[in-house]
Amino acid sequence: MIDLHYWPTPNGWKITIMLEEAGIPYRVVPVNIGAGEQFKPEFQAISPNGRMPAIVDTAPADGGEPVSIFESGAILEYLAEKSGKFLPTDVRGRYRVLQWLMWQMGGLGPMLGQHGHFKLYAPEQVPYGVRRYGDEARRLYGVLDRQLGQTGACVAGDYSIADMAIFPWIMTHKAQEISLDAYPHIARWYAELRQRPKLQAGLDVGKDWRKPMTDEAKKVLFGQTAAGAAPAGN
Repeated sequence: MIDLHYWPTPNGWKITIMLEEAGIPYRVVPVNIGAGEQFKPEFQAISPNGRMPAIVDTAPADGGEPVSIFESGAILEYLAEKSGKFLPTDVRGRYRVLQWLMWQMGGLGPMLGQHGHFKLYAPEQVPYGVRRYGDEARRLYGVLDRQLGQTGACVAGDYSIADMAIFPWIMTHKAQEISLDAYPHIARWYAELRQRPKLQAGLDVGKDWRKPMTDEAKKVLFGQTAAGAAPAGN
């Protein structure tokens, strides 16, 4: 059984999609990031970075003690290995998938996160930040569009954990005012994946928990110090 410490966000959806697609039994442990539950000591014991998602595998393959993992990319790779699904075993296929997973982790997610922050959540407009991260977001969309045009299918050929990692971030395109009309290969891929029932089931996990972000929640999410709490006066 997998205990999934989760809140419905792009990074959380990656894992619920994979668990549903792979048919792995799991139990959801809510981590309300707007209420600061990610800073509780019991959560940081399994996710030292104070970010969700995180998992605890109570029945690892070696039969030993439970295995806890944080960082969504590492979790996806672990679940792929555990299930034997959505990650090729041959060296070329495996690294075709892993390089695009790392591309999402190191580029697409962080850059779209920053663009979304400056465009949607920053307490005051910072035109340079909106322009800087908007330009990088569109550059990365272009990279993905070219790749999907070359494969004619999914990101690394067959459907894989790379697609599961990338898809939830592309879901934010409307909020970030990025039109898929400019990226026809992404639009085709996005529409096709939207039809996958298990992907949709993953997106539905905790959907009723999502509420408009309050000012207090923004302080919790965006006013964190190294100690994990909002700075004094915020």
